[in-house]
Amino acid sequence: MAQNHDLLHVAERAARRAADHIRTVERPANPAEWDRKGAADFVTHVDREAERLITEIVLDAVPGSVVRGEELSPDATGADVVWVVDPLDGTTNYLHDYPAYAVSVAAVVGGEPVAGVVLDVTRDLVYTAAKDSGARCGERALHVSGVSNPTDALIGTGFPFKNPEDVARFMRQFPKILSATSGVRRAGSAALDLVDVAQGRLDGFWELTLAPWDIAAGLLLVREAGGAATDLRGARAPVAHGPIVAGNPTIHAWLLQALDAA
Repeated sequence: MAQNHDLLHVAERAARRAADHIRTVERPANPAEWDRKGAADFVTHVDREAERLITEIVLDAVPGSVVRGEELSPDATGADVVWVVDPLDGTTNYLHDYPAYAVSVAAVVGGEPVAGVVLDVTRDLVYTAAKDSGARCGERALHVSGVSNPTDALIGTGFPFKNPEDVARFMRQFPKILSATSGVRRAGSAALDLVDVAQGRLDGFWELTLAPWDIAAGLLLVREAGGAATDLRGARAPVAHGPIVAGNPTIHAWLLQALDAA
């Protein structure tokens, strides 16, 4: 089986190819061209083609692997290497030309991400991590923040727009976190939120419902940058559907307690 750094090189090549496609194709600005998977949950030919390009590259490079992608193969499993792929994380932002969307590609082995890339499309910044080798943006090593006092902390979140049953719970949590910190931000791309935790822009992050492709690469980036990423109970977050709490170790611990109290 390919080594983690080999898998990382493949993931980066695939992410770059998808990002090049997203940048060069005409953005479908007419809502009539947007397919709806659910309420406020869009997909277009841009997402699907980006995933096809990623799939072509990774399967050619690692025969016998499979792609678990948001648009074309969300349930794929059953190989030593599973590529967990979000070809366009932040589709709604992209469709509105709001500059916060990314390509996320992770290689998962035995249920754990071992190589991951998040590519910030509009800024052309590539964030990479390989298991036990740290996280980087180009030559710059990434480290979570050293903020330890919640009143100084900046926290990221995501609204439960796909899951109305979570709204009441979120609305109990939000004012508790907002009133105890220096602020809460919602950018609309969980992959980029986790990147911002990894590089210390955000001190913590939580969201109640995320998908495997939203988080696979971001989980590895946070952990390799010295942070923690768990579920709401503090158990190590798997590459699966569910909640995520992430942050530097101190703010992560505080955030878990604050969310539980709410």
